[in-house]
Amino acid sequence: MNRRAYLASLGTVTTVGIAGCSTVSGMFGEPCSGDNCDVGMTRTEFVPETYEISAGETVVWKNTSEADHTVTAYWSGKFEEGDAEYFATGDYDDFETADEEFWNEANGTISTRETFEHTFEVPGTYSYVCLPHEDGGMIGFIEVTE
Repeated sequence: MNRRAYLASLGTVTTVGIAGCSTVSGMFGEPCSGDNCDVGMTRTEFVPETYEISAGETVVWKNTSEADHTVTAYWSGKFEEGDAEYFATGDYDDFETADEEFWNEANGTISTRETFEHTFEVPGTYSYVCLPHEDGGMIGFIEVTE
């Protein structure tokens, strides 16, 4: 077999495979629209990354990708002081429990097209993460105003 022809054919297959993957990913990774959600999830990001609301409003996250995700609040003085209610998929009470449950049993995930919601009563900036995609930079922020 001609080695160059063989290697060239591998490159063609790889290119086609990558093109096919990006097309499939694009179908699932659309941001939220209309009343179905406020924050969508692509393969490795929250869309939008920062979302602003008024105190007392509810944010709805929707998994708009083909991967499983979490919405897990990072620790904040607001939670530690008891001023704000902690939020995480799986309804955990703190980051340590949510993190442990995910990494030990893959608990707290939301699958494709599933939603999670939380009502924010206390003004401030809340940061949150998707635990399995944190290393890829999947971090978001909710800015709650008066």
